[in-house]
Amino acid sequence: QVQLVESGGGLVQAGGSLRLSCASSGRTLTNMAWFRQAPGKEREFVAAISWSGGNTVYADSVKGRFTIARDNAKNGVYLQMNSLKPEDTAIYYCATDGRRTWGLRDRVYDYDVWGQGTQVTVSS
Repeated sequence: QVQLVESGGGLVQAGGSLRLSCASSGRTLTNMAWFRQAPGKEREFVAAISWSGGNTVYADSVKGRFTIARDNAKNGVYLQMNSLKPEDTAIYYCATDGRRTWGLRDRVYDYDVWGQGTQVTVSS
């Protein structure tokens, strides 16, 4: 049974940076993604990375500002967030779809294991 635990959230001023981490246990060499959910809004896709780390995809809203990466030796997936904006405020979740593919998915219902989330708040 895969378990995911996020960390690294916090309060930052607009223009600042944060690095989120997702620690995984169990069968961890699978495609991973970050999603986020702001108050009163639906959960939305942020970024995904293939099991090998060779392929990544990003939501248009974060492209050029966020970078997803993974370290399979440490069972970790990371989200480096730069040039943060107030609209990036949300709870950030990591998730896995359990697959080992080059192609990546960006829909919530494609992912079946989720972490508990970490709060990111960007002040203006």
